[in-house]
Amino acid sequence: MPVDTLLEGLKAAAEPTRLRLLALCAASELTVSELTAIVGQSQPRVSRHLKVLCRAGLLMRYREQNWVYHRLPQRGGGAEIARGVLALLPGDDPRLVLDRRRLEELLDGRAAQARALVAAHRPGEETTQVHDEASVDALILRGLDGEGVGELLDIGTGSGRMLRLLGEAAERAVGIDISRAMLMLARSNLHAAGLDHLMVRQGNMYQLRFEDCSFDTVTIDQVLFQADEPGDVLGEAARVMRPGGRLLLVEFLTRRNLGLWERQGEDVTIIDEDRLARWYAAAGLDLAESRQLPGEPYPVIVHVARRVRGNEEAVA
Repeated sequence: MPVDTLLEGLKAAAEPTRLRLLALCAASELTVSELTAIVGQSQPRVSRHLKVLCRAGLLMRYREQNWVYHRLPQRGGGAEIARGVLALLPGDDPRLVLDRRRLEELLDGRAAQARALVAAHRPGEETTQVHDEASVDALILRGLDGEGVGELLDIGTGSGRMLRLLGEAAERAVGIDISRAMLMLARSNLHAAGLDHLMVRQGNMYQLRFEDCSFDTVTIDQVLFQADEPGDVLGEAARVMRPGGRLLLVEFLTRRNLGLWERQGEDVTIIDEDRLARWYAAAGLDLAESRQLPGEPYPVIVHVARRVRGNEEAVA
């Protein structure tokens, strides 16, 4: 790390409020208004401190609709400096203790708001379910085949279930979802599980904001049966997957019970083994393992598929 970078980072951190902000953003992704409520200072003052920390690389910021969140970066010189400084902070400092208590109260309120939003926007979600999630989790873990997770992307992360299952073992883990309500719920669930280092971002599964060959493992959990174009989702998953990387797919086979769903007036995409095989082939994926489990009202499949090595043009 260049000496100038180190000095800039240390200067940015050498202020009481900025140290508090660093500690808070190490524990959760937070907006300016949330940080203002915790530290008890004006929003312009907090914004100025955040700008200094971001300019020095000790914090990163990202926009989600009308909100801007702040967190510690996962990589780079700024991340190293921030972690080193935070390791020196006394855990029993009265101001830091009070900040942590206020943070927990804020996150509890955020979790309650997230649950209310999800209930309001997805009242029928309970009509589809996996009978034995523990068995599904076991099959997903077996699909890793002892290789490790590497860098992980969870498409349609929802409540963050796959991130909670695999994220701790990942070098880097990102979940994307189009719904802000689900992102709020995922953040709350990850915090409750002690996985605040994982990231969730708002994103379109048909147009992922990641470069080609960015991830070793991609997960899609109960998403395709609600997608307008499942093949396009798999194509994007393959595009951002490194050659030889894995797709871990959990999905409902809707054709098995489609008549029931049609009678109930629900809009569900037809998913069956033949369609999945065609979508995999078009995306440059090879199915390596397939298992089926009971679900309601559809059976559930757990697939492990590999991106074909040396066949990058298939997903171009």
